[in-house]
Amino acid sequence: MDVGPVRKTGKPEEGEQAMTRSYWIAAAILTLLAFALSAAVYSSLPERIPIHWNAKGEIDGYGNKQWAAFLSPLIMLGMLALLRAVPWLSPRHFEVDTFRNTYAFIVVLVMVLFAYIHVLTLLVPLGYNVDTVKALIVGMMLFFMLLGNVLGKVQRNFFVGVRTPWTLASERVWTETHRLAAWLFVGTGLLGMISVLAGLSIFVPLGLILACVVAIIGFSLVRYKQLERRGEL
Repeated sequence: MDVGPVRKTGKPEEGEQAMTRSYWIAAAILTLLAFALSAAVYSSLPERIPIHWNAKGEIDGYGNKQWAAFLSPLIMLGMLALLRAVPWLSPRHFEVDTFRNTYAFIVVLVMVLFAYIHVLTLLVPLGYNVDTVKALIVGMMLFFMLLGNVLGKVQRNFFVGVRTPWTLASERVWTETHRLAAWLFVGTGLLGMISVLAGLSIFVPLGLILACVVAIIGFSLVRYKQLERRGEL
């Protein structure tokens, strides 16, 4: 596709910048809403709030509401600040700005996941009967599916994507690995979600995630060695 003449108008780039800004604004709003939610329900919360569940879905950790009610929003704030600094931290030739729109979208996905977790941790102390572990796994699987949808657009960098020694060493291996990872993330998320909704053990989706990670890392190694033997690196 010839993008030379299009870039001269500046309109696609301006549109992309506007979309990127909207993603960052959305991420900031989500963080503020998390703080607002904690403040709104604070007086209704018990003195001790569940903050951890075991694999059986049983609560095995509590925290005083003075800090536990705002733990997730504080994590979101710190995460947002760190993610905002990543473009500045990126070295030359590995800049996150080369895919800034996709990166900003991923930031929103991360903030949505944390906000979702925050809501789940508040529902139980507020008296709602929620299977927190099951709901959390379903949310994570949906996150995997949405992330897989854009993973193929992530360009080589040190902070986002499949960062193995072999993908970082070769642009071609990076591209091919992320194309595979995109499909595997979507498939893993879909199968994992179905397994949880079907009532299977949460170890099924966790096992799928582990298999997905091993397959992706293994592919990047094997593919790099293939290209190395052929002298195509």
